[in-house]
Formats: sequence, C-alpha cells, structure tokens
Amino acid sequence: MLPAPDDRDALRRQLLAERERFVSRAGTAAQEQLEVHLREVLAQVEPQTLGLYWPVRHEFNAVGSLVAFARSLEAAVALPFCTRGPREADDGTPGMHYRGWDGGEPRVRDACGLPSADGRAVVPDVVLVPCLGFTGDGFRLGYGAGFFDRWLGVHPHVTAVGVAWSVARLGAGRFVPQPHDQPLTFVVTEDGVA
Repeated sequence: MLPAPDDRDALRRQLLAERERFVSRAGTAAQEQLEVHLREVLAQVEPQTLGLYWPVRHEFNAVGSLVAFARSLEAAVALPFCTRGPREADDGTPGMHYRGWDGGEPRVRDACGLPSADGRAVVPDVVLVPCLGFTGDGFRLGYGAGFFDRWLGVHPHVTAVGVAWSVARLGAGRFVPQPHDQPLTFVVTEDGVA
C-alpha cells in the first residue's frame, strides 16, 4: 500500500526500506555506475568548488568516489557543516554551511554528528544533494530536517545535483512539493541523468 502524498514520514520509511533492499542487491555495481554518470556530469558543469556530503543510510558514497576526480578537474571540495538543530539560526541563516575540505580524514563533527571539515566557510558553485526520493520535475524528499532546502533557498545560483538510486524515483502523485521545497537542477542515478 502506498502512503498518502502528504504523509512524508510514511513515505520516508518506505523509501529507506526500498533503498536498503536495492543496495543489498545491486551494491558495488550500482555504486560504480552512479560514479561514472556523476563524473560525466561534473566534467560538463566544471565546478570550481564542489560541495559533497557525508554518506549515511545506504546513500551513494560521493566522498569516497569523487574527491580525487574533483581535484583532477582542479576543483576544490567542501563538506556541509550543520550548526544547530533543524531550525534556522536566529539571524535567518539556514543552519548549514559548507567548509573547505582537504579530502583527508575529517577532524570535526557537526551538530548532527556527521563528519565534516574544519576549513573556512565557502559557497560551492556545484553541490551534490542526497535524495531519499525524487520526482521527475526535480523535487527531492530528504530526511525532513530541511538543511539542504534552506541552504539552496539562500543560494539559488548554485547548480544542485541530486544524487539518488533509481528506486527513489517517485511516480506522479506520490510526492507533492511544499512551498519550502527547492527544485534541483537535475538528478543523477545509476541509470544516468533522470
């Protein structure tokens, strides 16, 4: 039974279970295919600074796959750093920023407990955005904290590349974007640009 389009929590649970099953089946082959497609896309968009993300919950491992490639494009890399809970800071900033990263072992953890960089704050021109689910018109479903949506809302000029497994694609009517949801430039899966 499919969750109602407005029941995002049920949809998240369903998508997490589907993603876990997919990765246990497709594993390394899907990771390699997605890496190939992301390399092609990144070579075309030519980032000066590439915002990566630290993988959790069976997400594509962009950190392990793309740091050396970004460097071959002469792009700097950065990791997100969440400064507080899911709410915006008192001054209206999105609660997340990117920090320049040398590609080595992360030396700090952010407020969400994720490994991050201790470099200076930067604004990448291209960011990879993990998707729990995504629609054909480029909207994503994340984990619900809103960090990426708020950051993208403040930085609309950035090329936002959604990264997802093909099983995360949501058919018509399964996800209704809300006003705070920010569209991605495009989404890349192991099958190519979606």
